[in-house]
Amino acid sequence: MSKISDKKIRYERRRNRSKRKNRFHPERFRLVVSRSLKNISAQIIDDSQDATLVSASTLDKNLQSKLKKAESKVEQSKLVGEELAVKAKAKDIEKVVFDRNGFPYHGRVKALADGAREGGLVF
Repeated sequence: MSKISDKKIRYERRRNRSKRKNRFHPERFRLVVSRSLKNISAQIIDDSQDATLVSASTLDKNLQSKLKKAESKVEQSKLVGEELAVKAKAKDIEKVVFDRNGFPYHGRVKALADGAREGGLVF
């Protein structure tokens, strides 16, 4: 097997392990993080209805002015987490389960989680 397929297998294993623990909580929605080399996005999903309730991303038009002031992608991730928490509070969502989607919990993923916690979400 090549290194690329080995990396993909390890990533899928981590991803499925985190999803197995986080799906179908009866009283909590799932906060899912997706990141690429340039952007990061987060969604709050209701698994019982398979619906996205709230989302925030570095590509959102209303965040662009704040994101330009941020010096690094970690700071941008924190702003996205705070914006997601504000939108969730508007829809009366307070408790969520954090789904890191197979990404290690440090750097931008951790910054997004910290920003969401500061905004008032409870993990």
